[in-house]
Amino acid sequence: MHRTTDDSDNVAAVGFANCIIPFWQVELGPELLGIYLMGSLAHGGFSRRYSDIDIAVVSKAGISTKALDRVRSKAIALSADLGSRLSVFWADRRFRLGRFPPLDRVDYLDHAVALMERQRVRPTRPSLEEIRRYLADAPFANWRVSAQRFASAEVLEPQDRKAFLRTLLYPARFCYSWMTGRVGSNDEAVAFVSEVCPSRLDMTLITRALQCRQAEADPDLLFPARISLSSQVDACFALLSGPPLAG
Repeated sequence: MHRTTDDSDNVAAVGFANCIIPFWQVELGPELLGIYLMGSLAHGGFSRRYSDIDIAVVSKAGISTKALDRVRSKAIALSADLGSRLSVFWADRRFRLGRFPPLDRVDYLDHAVALMERQRVRPTRPSLEEIRRYLADAPFANWRVSAQRFASAEVLEPQDRKAFLRTLLYPARFCYSWMTGRVGSNDEAVAFVSEVCPSRLDMTLITRALQCRQAEADPDLLFPARISLSSQVDACFALLSGPPLAG
């Protein structure tokens, strides 16, 4: 698997995640069941420039908005850069409350790395049908809006570089999860979709976007290719609206 960062970036991000464990312990006390690395810190491909710091927090009865806000404030005070990139997935012990969409539950089941754990809670694994219903709803709609925005933009603003690169890469992640029901790194998703390329999907553009991410470079040179985003949306829509695939 290609690593998009050196060890120092990964160590710094994991170190930051460990440093905020006491904040959760103060807020949740004996209610806290476990804290885990998720996303690229857990399954590879962490990028100092482009990755969020994804963690999962599981407690007996869930987490209040005020508690979440207090931990976020303390995390930003600890490191403005790393704290601003903190993304928290949370749930109660039955995974009935919280922020834990189906794909992130899969990521938790398959890849989560425990930072501290009192009790391992394992939710029911989402079915492929459930994952496809989820992907066809808000994730696809949000990506389509983003794709349309960039396709019609005249310039790429510096603050939009991260969002633009994610928009270019999303078709690979979408197709990978739609076809397999799994979550993987950008590298894994692009490699998979390159072998099983959905009709009309521009893999050259996706591969160039991955190379840009791996180099942690500005995606400005890819901006002229934004006109292809409309056809990328059409290709993914054809996949989700086509005949059911074997699960």
